[in-house]
Amino acid sequence: MIDTHAHLDACEEPAVELLARARAAGVRRVVAIGSGLPSCRAALAVAAQEEGVVAALGIHPHQAGATNQVELAELRGLLASPSAVAVGETGLDYYRDYAPRERQREVFRAQAALAVELGLPLIVHTRAAEDDTLAILEELPAEAAVVLHCFSSPSLLAAALEHRYYVSFAGNVSYPKAQDLRDAAAKVPPDRLLAETDCPYLSPQPVRGRPNEPAHVMHVLAALAAARDEETAALERRIEANATEAFRLA
Repeated sequence: MIDTHAHLDACEEPAVELLARARAAGVRRVVAIGSGLPSCRAALAVAAQEEGVVAALGIHPHQAGATNQVELAELRGLLASPSAVAVGETGLDYYRDYAPRERQREVFRAQAALAVELGLPLIVHTRAAEDDTLAILEELPAEAAVVLHCFSSPSLLAAALEHRYYVSFAGNVSYPKAQDLRDAAAKVPPDRLLAETDCPYLSPQPVRGRPNEPAHVMHVLAALAAARDEETAALERRIEANATEAFRLA
């Protein structure tokens, strides 16, 4: 199994311990997320040290207000690493509004353009910003690979299916009141589905109230299998294949 979105540098425990538990649980690969330049460097460091770890590098919308062209240029340089498999997470967050909305859109567009230029998938965060997120994504070439991370916006599902975006579900798909997410998960084509933890956030229901970690992606897998009425092992293989294609993994 693969956890396609883990903030290892935000977890309290060392990555080496988290990854050991993940492997014991059957999670062999992890996409470590860089969120801001220091986090990107940390993600690359873990990828260099730990087997089965690759990195996605980006600037989160919360950080957009303090981002300038120098930092975007540095991000481009970090993405030259052979361990870097995606741009992101990036996107728009109008719920917290930690950065001016226009600046969020500018930084999102810059990273989307970078993903297209480098031929890398774009990992997208969107919260309370569905219309503007979709408007920017629709500016991209049809062949651009897009991952809607921690999918929590059922209103985006129709567009995601139309454009063949990858749709990635996190622990909140397992919450009792999240039937709308389970209904959405059931409609995603088999070759567009991904699973993640978004750790240390959004622990799945069986471990809710505890810090999240990559090993817990197995609970997300179980919730998705139940929602889709599929056999867990077969869905695990399908998600592995999807992630291998999306991130061009060996």
